[in-house]
Amino acid sequence: MTGRDGGLALGVDVGTSGVRIAAVDAAGALIHMTTASMPAPQRAAGRVTQDARIWCNALDAAMAAMAAVIELSQVRAVAVDGTSGTVLAVDAAGAPLGLASLYNDLCTPEIVDTIARLGAPNSAAQGANSALGRAIELARRFSGAARILHQADWIAAQLSDRFDVSDESNALKTGYDPVVRGWPAWIEATGMARKLLPNVSPVGRVVARTARRPFGLSADALVVTGATDGCAAFLSTGAQNIGDGVTSLGTTLVLKLLCATPIFAPRYGVYSHRIGDVWLAGGASNSGGGALSKFFTPEQMTAITPRLRPERPTGFDYYPLPAEGERFPVSDPHLAPRLTPRPAQDAVFFQGLLEGIAAVEKLGYDRIAELGMARHDDGQRVRAGGQRRARHQRLLR
Repeated sequence: MTGRDGGLALGVDVGTSGVRIAAVDAAGALIHMTTASMPAPQRAAGRVTQDARIWCNALDAAMAAMAAVIELSQVRAVAVDGTSGTVLAVDAAGAPLGLASLYNDLCTPEIVDTIARLGAPNSAAQGANSALGRAIELARRFSGAARILHQADWIAAQLSDRFDVSDESNALKTGYDPVVRGWPAWIEATGMARKLLPNVSPVGRVVARTARRPFGLSADALVVTGATDGCAAFLSTGAQNIGDGVTSLGTTLVLKLLCATPIFAPRYGVYSHRIGDVWLAGGASNSGGGALSKFFTPEQMTAITPRLRPERPTGFDYYPLPAEGERFPVSDPHLAPRLTPRPAQDAVFFQGLLEGIAAVEKLGYDRIAELGMARHDDGQRVRAGGQRRARHQRLLR
């Protein structure tokens, strides 16, 4: 199977629980999609980590499944997205020196305080889950580190052998300044050696050709900078007008709103990714599918769904979280899940959890509206309620 003109592009999505690969033709039509699951991240003493080799195993499995259906020699370009704020230390050959620190991993309070004192107050590197702070931890832990990379950087490097490249989207939470388009000088003051950070290119730029060609990829295939998973989810819907909003429900709940100008409010977990000359503003909550899976399997949720009664709200005031800690729309590393009282009927409890996630979503868009982040080019404010175009994408992953 090939594209209409014989050329295909692959989009590789590396999430928390698996890898997905989509093959599209030159017109953007989906030709085929494959998936491969991954074991859950490790949680211990408040830390959330994962072995990067797990990502490679899932990538190989998804690529093998793709190669069984399409001719990978027809692929002209590959782009990778990954979880926002996941970082790992690698040696000069690109090999991981230890476990990766995931997007929802907590940073040492002492480093968080240092970044708060010395960093730009509105930087997306601020906060308890600071990717910059966790990058500093990795650099201290592994004296032989040649680079600190993001998840998408490292996966793309498995195809290109370029272990020195990132994109403006993935680099945001590590302290990259998307307004001036560079690593700011204050990063060195926090203890992060600039030489360990990757070179940053805009989203969608060709940075290499495939050096490694598993499963028959052509040597002429281009490796293109991707984005974070939340930004990729937004772009995949076709949303393109200022004021368009997309909610992605996966392991976490991600809200994105297309804006003409950026806004940063770390106290609420709000930040803006640069995509060309426009901005995707929003945040990522720890609420979502990860909280649901604490109580129900996918099969149970499927079986219970026909018994839900959305026209009859449960009235429960749940705040579903998989564990203590929230990033957006409340930035509080100690926020506890609110999951009581639990009714006897599973269907009622499940509906209450869904209502709780919807309430977090509403609070998130309300927060965005309060901050005035959604504006038309003429400056007219767009309320995050009825006047924006909204597309909701539900991706349990």
